Amino acid sequence: MVVLTELELLPGSSSSSSIHDHTHRYDVFLSFRGADTRNRFTAHLYKALVEANYDTFLDDEEIETGEPLKPELESAIQSSRASVIVMSKNYASSTWCLDELVLILQQQKKFNQFVIPIFYDVEPTHVRKQQNSFGEAIAKHKKRMEEEINAEKRSEWAQKIESWRMALTEVAGLKGNDAKDKNETEFIEEVVADIRRRLAVPLRDTPSLFIGMGYYINEVTSWLTDGSCHTADILTIVGIGGIGKTSLAKYVFQLHSYKFHKSSFIEGINTRCNDHSYELPNLQKQLHKVISKRTPLPVVDDVSKKVFIVLDDIGNLKQLDDLLGNKGLYPGSKIIVTTKDASFTEKCSLNNPQVQPNHTKIILKGLDEYESLELLCIHAFNSHMPEEGYENVSKELAQYCDGHPLALQVLGRSLQKEDVTYWEDRIRVLNKEPHSDIKNVLRMSFDSLSFRNDKELFKHIACFFVGTNADLTKTVLEACGIKTTHGMRNLINRCLLSIGWENELMMHSLIQEMGRDLVRQEYPEKPWKRSRLWRHEESFKVMKMKKVPLGGSRTNLNLVIQTH
Repeated sequence: MVVLTELELLPGSSSSSSIHDHTHRYDVFLSFRGADTRNRFTAHLYKALVEANYDTFLDDEEIETGEPLKPELESAIQSSRASVIVMSKNYASSTWCLDELVLILQQQKKFNQFVIPIFYDVEPTHVRKQQNSFGEAIAKHKKRMEEEINAEKRSEWAQKIESWRMALTEVAGLKGNDAKDKNETEFIEEVVADIRRRLAVPLRDTPSLFIGMGYYINEVTSWLTDGSCHTADILTIVGIGGIGKTSLAKYVFQLHSYKFHKSSFIEGINTRCNDHSYELPNLQKQLHKVISKRTPLPVVDDVSKKVFIVLDDIGNLKQLDDLLGNKGLYPGSKIIVTTKDASFTEKCSLNNPQVQPNHTKIILKGLDEYESLELLCIHAFNSHMPEEGYENVSKELAQYCDGHPLALQVLGRSLQKEDVTYWEDRIRVLNKEPHSDIKNVLRMSFDSLSFRNDKELFKHIACFFVGTNADLTKTVLEACGIKTTHGMRNLINRCLLSIGWENELMMHSLIQEMGRDLVRQEYPEKPWKRSRLWRHEESFKVMKMKKVPLGGSRTNLNLVIQTH
């Protein structure tokens, strides 16, 4: 299970906020021999890691004193998620480097710290067997031990040398990166990519990701590590646009993909296919190249090893069928599909008597009021709490967002360093017109509806029937010529609608506002020409002007009056 301990404490946060006892302060600790690589390779690697947003510890001490490892170095190693060890020619001549190496390997055993050795102009065999410069360095340390007069210190030296030799042998056997005969820039890019694959999200990016997501991360991780040997184990992550589907899938993929023989994360499939008609065949080839050496297509039918595939933002059944095929995968493989429509994985070609996929579904919900306020404050104030004087407007804006992560992020960032009056004005505008960036993301689910009947049904419900009994709504709308049985199921599959415990129709407030805005934009300045009216002031204004809503009937206007 994922332990959400990688949150760096922000101002106003509590030590009990999902923080494990072993708190991390750095993403990466760099262990290197300064004389060999400080001003060259290590400096370039450090710069690349920082630019990739990874908090990286690099000791700026040039001269080694010969004393035991500095406390700040010990602390940095112990509070890092990963250690990169640059094994260079004179690495073993430094007792500090060797002490760092021993401590790093201890952290790997105790706390699963990622350890990534880089063999820079040295052979792994020489490290493992302490040959060439490594053998010479150990010999010098032995000579120093033999010259020690004090028996107790001589014994300490012997123990240290033995631990150093064991550590060198061990680190040479780890999966690492060899810089031999490689372009340095390209090699550093490979190292950063390796770190990104292992660490996933940098510490400084984790606060906003993990708020309210702990349960889902644990659920997906539990499913990934359940030991299933099924040939078609599929997890569908469903939710409205901007709710966090891609972020969740990407984090879990980067955290666990190394455990599989092959893995592939294909992001934004629907958008890419809509933008370019030729993109789906390209995605097939991309997936085939990553996870299988066999030909021909369909893509994953011939995979002979355990694979992990994430298909992000599937927009229709054809996309899923063309990418997955119908024959299943190697036992133990895992497939994650993120989509706004839960029905696709239930209808895809993989659902056949020969394969009978093991299908799990997770529906992402919005954040609660406390999580919403915290996420808003992170983006607006870089704190877990509102700044003084902003308490009321922060709560009001968080309430408007109704737990939607993207809305909280977009609005929080747009209001950074603005005064309270500006916040109040923005909230008044939002109550009349949704933010375009948020509206465009949410509208994708509406645009994916295939039938005009379903789109009209959605607008009817958004304008008039949220909170109304589902059976009553069906009766009214069926009388108006709207087909509700199939239509409501489509809306529910796309997370545009849900039904509560008391059979009432429920809709996320931003989804409802998006639906109403679709009607509003028909005639922004002429409400009497719109297909629907729901605001009291507009309704009475139209009645007073003796205007008739578009379509020549007062039916929709009467509905508003009777349902308020």
